Amino acid sequence: MVDAEADVVAESSPADQAWYLLCAQYGVDWVIAGKLLARKRPRLLPVYDRVVRCALGRPRPSFWLALHTVLRAYDLALHRHLLALRQIAGVPETVSALRICDVAVWMGHRAERHACPR
Repeated sequence: MVDAEADVVAESSPADQAWYLLCAQYGVDWVIAGKLLARKRPRLLPVYDRVVRCALGRPRPSFWLALHTVLRAYDLALHRHLLALRQIAGVPETVSALRICDVAVWMGHRAERHACPR
């Protein structure tokens, strides 16, 4: 995501269109759609599920764009920090910085024992 331009995850982008197409399928809600896309494109799309939404809220215009902006801010400071966490944890380089971010948000949020609304 850090290497991609913002239009890759912007409104009406192929990723956005795929998300809406998946959500339109019977039995596929926004969480499932997001996780499928994150699994398919682990270096482009982060996981955005109920725990992540509880931890980080609902950024506008979209979570994807907000995270894209934060990852590129301050000379890629957050991105570099996520890569350092990956190295410290001994996680292979095949695991993207976005997946490290997913895990860090989940673990941090769960460790704080937040009660997320359903």
